[in-house]
Amino acid sequence: MAIYADHAATTAMSEKAMEAVIRCMREDYGNPSSLYRLGQRAKELLEGAREEVASVIHAEPREIVFTSGGSEADNQAIRSAALDGKKHGKTHIISTAFEHHAVLHTLRQLKSEGFEVTLLDVHEDGLVRPEEVEAAIRPDTCLVTVMYANNEIGTIQPIREIGAVCRAHQVLFHTDAVQAAGIQAIDVQAENVDYLSASAHKFYGPKGVGFLYARKGAPLFPLIQGGAQEKGKRAGTENLPGILGMAAALKESAGVRQQESERLKALRDRLIAGLREIPHSALNGDAEKRLPGNVSFCFEGIEGESLLLLLDEKGISASSGSACTSGSLDPSHVLLAIGRVHDVAHGSLRLTLGRDNTPEDVETIIASVKDVVAYLRSFSPVWRDLQNGKTPFIL
Repeated sequence: MAIYADHAATTAMSEKAMEAVIRCMREDYGNPSSLYRLGQRAKELLEGAREEVASVIHAEPREIVFTSGGSEADNQAIRSAALDGKKHGKTHIISTAFEHHAVLHTLRQLKSEGFEVTLLDVHEDGLVRPEEVEAAIRPDTCLVTVMYANNEIGTIQPIREIGAVCRAHQVLFHTDAVQAAGIQAIDVQAENVDYLSASAHKFYGPKGVGFLYARKGAPLFPLIQGGAQEKGKRAGTENLPGILGMAAALKESAGVRQQESERLKALRDRLIAGLREIPHSALNGDAEKRLPGNVSFCFEGIEGESLLLLLDEKGISASSGSACTSGSLDPSHVLLAIGRVHDVAHGSLRLTLGRDNTPEDVETIIASVKDVVAYLRSFSPVWRDLQNGKTPFIL
């Protein structure tokens, strides 16, 4: 029996979201910019979806811009704040060392354009300290961007406190909430957020669609030039089927959030307890201040890629913190940011639970990970050297 435990990577579309997508493609396929009835019906649906999305995060509908996903939303928010800051002589941006690459790569590009970027260290618990954000703010700081919850280790950041710091210093605040939207209760007003990014496929909506919240009055410039869609903030005919699917998925997720969160926390904590029984293993990040379905571990003496492949043979879909694309052997920048050394960071495993996972799934995962870790260690020269005392244990 297959067990899907990689919900941080993507989720299966819910039935309600799928119904909304299909109904739109069959019946309401008009262009929202058209003046005839079919187009105006599409326009009504588009604005209805905007209202639904806004209500979930306590925003106004006019503050929601539909995008192709979280990465585009991150880029637009960060570049808008930077461009506006530059006009006023402010070219300093504050972020953290364990942001998603959509943020880090945008900041790297801005550095090449003359901006100065401060990447705050992340502590071993995987949490950013609001007082360190405040200490880093300068007169020329134009933006602070800190993710709501980390995509690898699942730690939830003190967004409300960071937002209060930014508001007090009149610095724009962006949060990448791709992992949090639909899972955490978000209130952009109470949390003093100026920009927020989200992606539908993380909360059981379709892929290729997301949204950007931009507070009324916050500068926002289009990344894509062309038509006047999205009030001139994002050119191109709106992906109405995707948008309607996203709105349905977000509304559904908000409706079951509290109940599902408690259920997933129980499964998460049992999984953490079971994996902690493996010698020389460690949970990555704070045990409590983390997403309800996220479990991230490091196991000394093994390679994460081998662990993933053997778990896949057992029917378990999971992911690793190690980068294994393009032949790279570099460990996860997130794990390095919280202080894991290279050798330990290579042996990482991320398990993220969702709606379909059961207590039986968790027990199967625990038993399977134990078996695979023991098997890999049985012929690992690194593990042999650790056991023989040639190299010291770290975990």
